[in-house]
Order: sequence, then structure tokens, then C-alpha cells
Amino acid sequence: GPVLLTAAVLDSIPQQTEVLIVGGGHVGQAVAALAADLEFQITVVDDRAEFVSSARFPRAANRLSGKIGDLLRQEQVGPDTYCVIVTRGHNHDEEALYHLVGRGAAYVGMIGSRRKIRLIFDDLAELGVAPETLDQVHAPIGLDIGSQAVPEIAVSIAAELVAHRNRALRRHSEYNRAVVSARPSAGDP
Repeated sequence: GPVLLTAAVLDSIPQQTEVLIVGGGHVGQAVAALAADLEFQITVVDDRAEFVSSARFPRAANRLSGKIGDLLRQEQVGPDTYCVIVTRGHNHDEEALYHLVGRGAAYVGMIGSRRKIRLIFDDLAELGVAPETLDQVHAPIGLDIGSQAVPEIAVSIAAELVAHRNRALRRHSEYNRAVVSARPSAGDP
């Protein structure tokens, strides 16, 4: 007969995580290639159509071009979304962060020097973004491995995404084991 999947069983099946890459330049391209190998679904956003082409991002599920703010406002962001902000400039990074922070993403990271990050955080605080929301942003993005070249930067970002995803999956499976063990068995009164 048919198999009935309970909500608990469905909740225990991890959904495919999406990496939303804002910025189709060299770093975004390198992160996308690694993230695809790591079984993330790729969405790439850039205001320049030629930077989100299928030639540049052959394994992306979604390639979106247009005004960054408009695109990000429309994009679904949730607990399975990992946001990687690697645009070509300060203003684009700030706009992307403004539209992604505090929307329930699993992860939001932004590239940049500590000085640039501080300036962007100050601007967003003036716009009313709560400091505790900004504290959750991974900035500068990536594990500190002393990255200089684009491939190294991409590895540091991909490694941080995987570490974050694996911690979340571990917490999820520990929670499911606790829920299952807390259920009374068939023989209990």
C-alpha cells in the first residue's frame, strides 16, 4: 500500500540548501563552482546581464540580472538559504546586505575589509537595522586561511558554508533523535 510520511519524517529529510550569490564577478564565479560540487543549489544575482550568463555560471539553477535591490526583495530567503555577498563595490554590497539581513537566512556573509564592513554596518544601523541583526553577518566572509588569490578566497567561503551547513544538520538530527526518543512506545500505558 501507500507509504504515509508523517510530519516528523518529512522534517528529518534535509532540503537542498541554496547559495544565493550576489555578484557575478571572479569570486562569485569561483564560489559557485565549488558550491555546486558541494551540492548547493546555485542562484546568482548581478545587475549586469553578461555577468550572470550560462557560460559564466553553467551549473546555476537561477541566473538573475537587474536592479539588485529589486531582485533581492523578490527572492525567497529562508532557513535553507546561504547568502554570499561578493559584488564589485561597496554600494552594491551595502544594498545587498540591506535586503538580505534579518530575513531568516541560514547564513549571510559579505566580502570586504574590516574598514569597509564597519562603514556599511554604520550606514545600515542609521537606516534602522538592529545591531544584533548585523552581529549575525559573517563579515569578512570565509574562514581566515590567509586568502589572497580568488581561488583561495572561494575555498575559504565554501569551507565556511559547509561548516555552517554541517553544524545546522547536526543540530537538526540531534533534535529529531530527542523528539523520537521522547515519544511513548507502543507498549507504554
